[in-house]
Order: sequence, then structure tokens, then C-alpha cells
Amino acid sequence: MALLHTHFFSTSLGQACSLDVILPEAHQGIGIDPAGQAADPAPLPVLYLLHGLSDDHTIWQRRTSIERYAASRRLAVIMPAVHRSFYTDQQTGYPYWTFVSEELPRVVRHFFHISARREDTFAAGLSMGGYGALKLGLRCPDRFAAVASLSGAVDLTHFLQSDDPVRAAEGRLIFGSYDAYRGSDNDLAALAEKTASSGQPKPKIFLACGSGDFLYDANLAFRPHLEKLGYDVAWSEKADAIHTWSYWDETIQQVLDWLPLQAT
Repeated sequence: MALLHTHFFSTSLGQACSLDVILPEAHQGIGIDPAGQAADPAPLPVLYLLHGLSDDHTIWQRRTSIERYAASRRLAVIMPAVHRSFYTDQQTGYPYWTFVSEELPRVVRHFFHISARREDTFAAGLSMGGYGALKLGLRCPDRFAAVASLSGAVDLTHFLQSDDPVRAAEGRLIFGSYDAYRGSDNDLAALAEKTASSGQPKPKIFLACGSGDFLYDANLAFRPHLEKLGYDVAWSEKADAIHTWSYWDETIQQVLDWLPLQAT
């Protein structure tokens, strides 16, 4: 696999941005399985792999073996930096939703041989990134075939109504008031209902969370909500697992196995 560190100017954000990219190669180094890496002129299927609240675009490489896991698949992995934005056009701040949903796909297709087909386009992330991946799938179901959330922040009530005044203030800067968030396109539960009734194709959804995670109850409740709306939901949990990289390193392998790459 090739690992590229990419810096470019974002017109939507009005500033320089960073993203890391993993691309398949026709030849692998010692100890890497070359399966699936034969030269192929077709555009690459793509996984947008999103970071959590306290991390950046480098974290998936530093805390997991994502490059090695992707080596046996003909798959591009795109890892953008979005800071503490919740992948949202912030009430007071920057339009990160516009950046990640509109500008970023154009940028990566311009720089790299990336497919624009829905069947080839996926998103996954952890915690805040799980929220972002689900939002991409639910707000852009015409462009994302499958999305995965690992220990995702699927309900932001705890964030916007936090007893911590700093955390609550940060939530207001991003989303405005709790009332403005609830029922909006930033509210995943409401968004899932809106998408289900739109007549558009629904993305496949993978939800994973450890039973010891502070976000477990919210994820457990979100699953039947999605299933009732007719979504195809794969569920994975691990007893006593908490919000840690050892769990996400294990679970991202399940996600890669689950992705419908045979459709490419």
C-alpha cells in the first residue's frame, strides 16, 4: 500500500487542510499479502475513514493497522482532518459538513483515481467520526452505499446538555441550542426517518459498540430505531469493551470484511 500525506487549500473552509490517503499498489513489500492488488485500470472504491473528537487525520494509522488490513483489498482509504467540528456546518465557526460531504469528494477524485459510483463509496468512523459516517450515509444516500459507526456518538443530547459548562458551550457553538439540534438534519434519529421516507435507496449500516462504553445505551437504542425504518443494520458488540483503540482496531477489521466490495 502507498501512504500519502496530502495538504491542499479548501475553498469551503478558506484555509489549508490535511488528509492522509492509503492507496493500493500492484506490488507489496515483505510480509504484506498481495492479494487483490493486481493492476486494474478501473477507478478505486473508496472508504472515507473519520476520526473522533480529540484526534486528527493521522490517528487511524497511529493506533491501528489500517494500512495492513486494507492491503488485501482494492480500496482507497481517505482520512481527512476536521478538528472538533462534528462534521457539521457550525453555528459559529466553519462549514465542515459542506467540506466533508461536497468539497472533499471532489478533491480526492481530482487528485486520485477514485470512483464516483455509489456502489463504490463508503464511510466509517469512531465516536464523533461514527456520527459523521452515519450522517454522510443518511444525508447523502444517493452517494454512499454503506456506512459504519464504531462507538458512535449517535445521540448528542449528552453533549448539548452536558453538566460540564465548557462542553455544553462547545456544543452550542457547533449546533446552536439543543432545540435547534433536535429534529434537524444534524439529529441522526430524525434524519434516519427523513431519509427512510424520501424514497431514496437506504445505505447499509454497521453499528458497533462495547457494552462497557458510555455510548452503549444510545447505540443499543438506535439500532431498533433504524430497523423499524427498514434499514439493513449489522450489529456488533463486545462484552465489557470500552472507548479504546484496542476495540476499534479489532472492529475496523470486521467493517472491512462487511463492506460490499464485490459490487465494484
